[in-house]
Parts: sequence; structure tokens; C-alpha cells
Amino acid sequence: MKLGIVGLTNTGKSTLFNALTSAGAVSANYAFSTMESNVGVVNVPDYRLDKLDELYKPDKKTPATLEFVDIAGLVKGSSKGEGLGNKFLGDIREVDAIVHVVRCFEDELVIHSDGSINAGRDIETINLELIFSDIEILERRLERARKNLKGKSGTAAAEVSLLEKLIDFMSEGQTARAFDMSDDDKLLLADAPLLSAKPVIYAANLSDKDFADYENNPQYITVREIAEAEHCAVFPICAKTEAEISDMDEADKQLFLDDLGVTESGLARIIKAGYDLLGLISFLTAGPKEVRAWTIKKGTKAPAAAGKIHTDLQRGFIKAEVTAFADVEACGSAAAAKEKGLLRIEGKEYIIKDGDVVLFRFNV
Repeated sequence: MKLGIVGLTNTGKSTLFNALTSAGAVSANYAFSTMESNVGVVNVPDYRLDKLDELYKPDKKTPATLEFVDIAGLVKGSSKGEGLGNKFLGDIREVDAIVHVVRCFEDELVIHSDGSINAGRDIETINLELIFSDIEILERRLERARKNLKGKSGTAAAEVSLLEKLIDFMSEGQTARAFDMSDDDKLLLADAPLLSAKPVIYAANLSDKDFADYENNPQYITVREIAEAEHCAVFPICAKTEAEISDMDEADKQLFLDDLGVTESGLARIIKAGYDLLGLISFLTAGPKEVRAWTIKKGTKAPAAAGKIHTDLQRGFIKAEVTAFADVEACGSAAAAKEKGLLRIEGKEYIIKDGDVVLFRFNV
């Protein structure tokens, strides 16, 4: 999974990126401190994998990983190449989902590109640049579709009608992800690289003081309402606090979070939101050599999941020996769970579930 962190200049996005990845991106109080996109790869926290490591004591533990991209800053006119616009839009095309950091904190020492704090305006600034870029793509496609329509009907006519409706909708300042599309519509646009259709997690960046009572913060309320209208995820975060705890050991970090009344770090919450938005789950493999987490799409059948490990496993798939993680944890190992009749033999049509501990049998 690849998440792009975006936001206007001085929203705290690079501070948050550093806190999440410890990658050392430049964070400064001036425009375009992020001139090039920075990349950080982090391990996905997974209690289940840690428990399997404890039970099996393997030679190696390999978690699933997540790639964060701190995308260069944006200004009005980016869709026309202003500022770092072309770079910004190009980098967004490469990510699976967007973490949109929205400034919800007041600080006279940290300048704002528009001179004042206004979460709704800031979100609109970025969304409009994505929308303008998308409309250009859609208009070119509509022109081709109209030419192909002559003497045709069915799919060609449906495509023209859909493109016209979508362009009209987006011309009103609405993102493609807010457009109500049927499954057939989604298939027609599956190959269209629409930036404003990408899943978004809105991260409302608050001061440490406001974070304690974020539900009553007017800027956060604005972000939440926009996210709900677009069917996006949203959560409050304090990038400054995340930076403070990023270098703590796990025990001290948890004590700090407990004092704040928060159960999980920002990293854990972003990862969960990302998995939910993209429809991802993890299955596990375990043995004396390695315990490992594998990320797949919900609805993936056993042979395709085996192919994540190696193509030979998918090609020569025979069966999957599956045990629920809860049963492995309770019994102490997959072997002990098998003795109690908790191991299942599944075939090619089995859909892997989140937390399945799986051993694939194959023959090539």
C-alpha cells in the first residue's frame, strides 16, 4: 500500500511524515520546504504477528509494510503548472490513496499561505486543482468518445452520457469520488486516471491543546463534514505530538498515549483507515523459519493469495490448511489447534479471511 501525504504549505504534513516514518524530511516555516517527494517505508503494526513470533520463535519475523510519500507542496494554479504543480500532480497519480493533512491549529509563528486558518478553504484549494486536472482528461476522452459514437450505440452511448454528467458535476467544484456511480459506470472509467477519485483520509492537524477537545473544534467539524459528504475517512491528529512520541520505546509511548486518552498512535490509525478505504486485509504464515504477514484485497481466493508468496504456489495450488488466528493463539500453535480439530482444509474457491493463518500445499 502506498499513501501520499498532501497538504498546503505549512500544514504540518512533513512534520507528520517525519513522525510516521522517521525519514528526516525537511520541515520548515516557509513555502516549498518540500521540493522533492520524500519516501518512507514503515512496518504495519500487527499484534497477531507479534504473538506468532512469540509462539513460534522463528529465525525471522516479516511484517507487512506501508510506503508513505511526502508529496511536494501545492499552490493555486498547480493544475496549470504553477509552483511545483506538475510534480505534485504526477506524484499523486502514483499512490493508492491520499492522506490530506488539513491545518486546524492557530500559530502566529507559523505562516499560512493564505494568511488565515480556514480548513474548508484549504481543502477546496487542493480539491479544485485535482478537479481541474481531471476535467481536462475527461474532456479529451469525451471528444474521442463522441467521434466513436457515430453509428454505434450501447457502451459507446453510455460512455458519452456518463462523461457528460461527470464533467457537469465536477464543473460545480465536486470531486469524482463524490459522484454517485453504478458498478457499470465504474467499469467504464476503470482506466481513467482521475486524481479526485482516489480514496482520501483527511487528517485534521490540531494543536495539542485543541486535540483534547477536538469534537468541539470548529475547524475539525468543517473537515469532518466535508469528509462525510465525500464518503472519506477523517480523524484528528496532532503532528507535533506524533513527532514527540516517534522516538519513544513502546512502553513509554503507550503511557504517553494513555495520558492523552488515546488508544493508538497516529500511524496505527492511518494504517487502519488506509486498509479500510482500499479494502485490504492481512493473512499470516508461520513456521520455525519465518512468521510473516501478507496484504491482500478482501475477497481474494486461496490460489491468488498463495500467489502473493510465490507464483509456483498459485500455479500448483492443491489446498490451503487454514486456522483462525484466535484458535492458534488459544492453543499455542497451529499444530495444537489441528489436534483439537480447529484446522480446516480449504480448496480453490475459499476466500481468505483477515487473520487466517495459512499453510499452502502445492505441486509444480
